[in-house]
Parts: sequence; structure tokens; C-alpha cells
Amino acid sequence: MPGRILAGLLVVWVVAAAAMFSAMAVTSERIVRDPLSGLALYGYDPVAYFIDKAATPGDAEYEFRYGGLIWRFRSEANRAAFSRSPELFMPEFGGYDPIAVADGMPVEGHPAYFAVHEQKLFLFAREESLAKFVANPENLFEAATKAWPTVLKKLVP
Repeated sequence: MPGRILAGLLVVWVVAAAAMFSAMAVTSERIVRDPLSGLALYGYDPVAYFIDKAATPGDAEYEFRYGGLIWRFRSEANRAAFSRSPELFMPEFGGYDPIAVADGMPVEGHPAYFAVHEQKLFLFAREESLAKFVANPENLFEAATKAWPTVLKKLVP
């Protein structure tokens, strides 16, 4: 009986360790992505933020592989725009929350919390982060830009 209890505890420990490693891996990518599907920005259309001014899920019919990730778009026109100039539509700081980046931490932004400022896309982890950024975008962008090289070292090369 003690052997079964020990084996059970070992299984629980292995599962907990795997879950912890999995959670750490989520923040170890250069571009925010769905860890299960590999979709960049969790499948949201990066072009729609600029054109529609909305967080719009992409369609599997309009996918484009770039930077080792699958990007989805709501239309062929959006996919074509991205394929011509992906750097124009990719989120700043890889989609990590610029407030957290400014503090030296890689915290994933959520596609629903976004701002487009000076033709750059920013994603935020929470509404509070978005509101803080909108109140003072220039200073916070500058702080995040300075901290980004250090944060980038914490992500997978």
C-alpha cells in the first residue's frame, strides 16, 4: 500500500511539474501565440486592428505562415497586405504588454485589449494596462523600448 501512495504522489508531482513548465513556456516565445495551436495572436487578424479598429478573429481559410507561426486573417485582402509588409502589422514587443515590458517582464498581451498608436499595434494583458498606456503613450512606449532588449533575453532565442 505505501508503494501505491508513493507512486501516486510521484505522478501528481510529475503532472504539477509539467503544468508549471508549460505555463513558463507560454511566456518564452518572441511573438504571442496560442501554445496549443501555434496560431500567432491566438488567431486574431493583425491587419484588422488597423483597418477595422477592432480585435477580429481570423479565418482558417486565410492563413499565412511567417516567422515560424501561422497568422490568420478575416479576408484575402488582409492576408495579402500582411504578406507584403508583415513588419507594418506585427505587434510591438511581440504582443507582450508594454507596461510589463517597461517593468522588465514578458507578460503576454491579450488580443482583445489593444491600442494602435502612431501606426503601431500594442496588446495589453488587462484593461488597466491599456488605460495606463492610453493616458501616457509616449513615455510608456519609450520605457518599454528601453527595457525590451533585456526582456527579449528572457524569451526563447
